[in-house]
Amino acid sequence: MGKDIRKSYRRYLRLQKNFTENTIDAYLRDLDKLLRWLQSTGVEAVAAKLEDLQQFAASLHDLGIGPRSQCRILSGVRSFYRFLMIDGHRDDDPTELLESPQLGEHLPEVLTTEEVDQLESAIDLSKWEGHRNRAIIEVLFSCGLRVSELVGLRLSDLYLDEFFLRVVGKGRKERLVPISKRAVEELGYWFDSRCHMDIKAGEEDYVFLNRRGAHLTRTMILIMVKRAAADAGIVKNISPHTLRHSFATALLEGGADLRAIQAMLGHESIGTTEIYTHIDMTTLRQQILEHHPRNLR
Repeated sequence: MGKDIRKSYRRYLRLQKNFTENTIDAYLRDLDKLLRWLQSTGVEAVAAKLEDLQQFAASLHDLGIGPRSQCRILSGVRSFYRFLMIDGHRDDDPTELLESPQLGEHLPEVLTTEEVDQLESAIDLSKWEGHRNRAIIEVLFSCGLRVSELVGLRLSDLYLDEFFLRVVGKGRKERLVPISKRAVEELGYWFDSRCHMDIKAGEEDYVFLNRRGAHLTRTMILIMVKRAAADAGIVKNISPHTLRHSFATALLEGGADLRAIQAMLGHESIGTTEIYTHIDMTTLRQQILEHHPRNLR
């Protein structure tokens, strides 16, 4: 496949799909897996047939790649062949009948409000980053942000007097998210520390900074959350995304409408939000088994 087509595809992902650079790089990495495999079989990407792509899908399984990762890679393959049609390189889409592996129902780990409190209480406030880390955890839990949204959060996105944040989510779509009084208080404590920092030029508008005055990365926040969980004695395998799941589950258990949760999470499809109904039913079933008089001995 010519470099020009790959460049055009990158431009399509950026301009037409409005993807971030991280998402574009992920799509191109998955595309490269396909291109290397097709090259090894002597097939040109623009001429590939359904049978070729089915064999590629089978090769992913043979390499031991898990079903979820297979689905992601094949989703990228479909995107690429749709682009080839749009850009006039093909008259047909060979991926129309390309099947992805079936995924079993996977319910994400969630924390109770009490466990979130444990997480925050385990943070050492005598350290310079203590109030920052507590504010991060509280904002993730109170607002249900993706970690990438938190990393990119800016002071100009905060409307704390009105208890709202402006969030830039996937596809650079903006949404307004309510923020709790508790989270506003934790941000206030962090800002008291932040105002004494030497902040790098160009980083002044970012809410959360590292000790060198630059904005945080997703990896930094992942490490911080896992350390806090270990210090709090929480044995669940959690990540920053766990706090987003916990936010949605707490809303659902509190009686929030699924469409409202969808809007706050920034989900494009209601189907993505519906995973939380399964979590809620799992919790309900456990409560019935433990507390219904017919189940007590």
